[in-house]
Amino acid sequence: MADITSGQGPRWPKISKAWATSVLILVAVAVFDPAEFMSVVSFAWSALLGTLPFIAFAVFAVAYLKATGAETLLARAFEGNELRMIVFAAFLGGLSPFCSCEVIPFIAALLAVGAPLSAVMAFWLASPLMDPAMFSITAGILGFEFALAKVLAAVSVGILGGFGTKLLKTSPVFADPLKETPQVGCGCGAKKPFEGKPLWTFWQESPRNAIFRDTALTNALFLLKWLTLAYVIEALMVRYIPAELVAQVLGGSGMMPILLGAFVGMPAYLNGYAAVPLVNELLAMGMAPGAAMSFMIAGGVSSIPAAIAVWALVKPRVFAAYLTFAVTGAVLAGLAWSLWA
Repeated sequence: MADITSGQGPRWPKISKAWATSVLILVAVAVFDPAEFMSVVSFAWSALLGTLPFIAFAVFAVAYLKATGAETLLARAFEGNELRMIVFAAFLGGLSPFCSCEVIPFIAALLAVGAPLSAVMAFWLASPLMDPAMFSITAGILGFEFALAKVLAAVSVGILGGFGTKLLKTSPVFADPLKETPQVGCGCGAKKPFEGKPLWTFWQESPRNAIFRDTALTNALFLLKWLTLAYVIEALMVRYIPAELVAQVLGGSGMMPILLGAFVGMPAYLNGYAAVPLVNELLAMGMAPGAAMSFMIAGGVSSIPAAIAVWALVKPRVFAAYLTFAVTGAVLAGLAWSLWA
């Protein structure tokens, strides 16, 4: 007989905040400006359909790499000469397809056995800025040239932070950097990676097939919910934010738009994927190219998942150095892109 005296009410299904926010925005438009409701929905839907091929490529690429166990290649970035480790870690971080939270236990183990913080810092800075899925989405919306430039910026920021940490490793900032009891949970649903060498023909093993299916479904839903929210917000920007205002604040040449892009990007960044269509619209409204790049770099490094991966393991002064490297690298990347663009 069921226990009806426990006092527990019915359990409602958990709703993603991204989906809920999209619905609330559309409801608000329907209530306060019904004449624009269909145009907002149509804009978001058309933009999402146009991005579907890039979403599909991103989903299957990441699922394949997860199912093969490519995470095991991360360990090779932290072997050998420290200078080589920094460069290798920055490149691997800028290309790896794994979320920040998934590498927390891995990084914790490396730090515990004495891996240099300089190489870890290089990986931490580069990792949230680019991955195969983000490259596909960025290239599809902002263009291949911008996506490639962001890859180079991600690697460069990682190298900057790695060498900066190495040069300052005897300073009080990096003395005794680790927390005694790091908290490693962040709610991204990370699973323990396969051990040993990658199996590129993963379909030979049923557990890997299950990983492929689960990863593909999880990432498809993840990308769809965040890009839907981004396109809904973009539709609002088109209709309610004067292009002249964006051009006045973030447009023009010189250092100021780039600095503003970096410092606005840090608190305003929604998500690495959601930021792409928003930046695309800001560029159309007059945002300076350099400000767009600094916004993407500073915001990506300071986004909540990326920040948690660092905050969970190191003391606040090291976390502050991480953010300092991020802002410095973002501004330099913005300057370089403004000169190129």
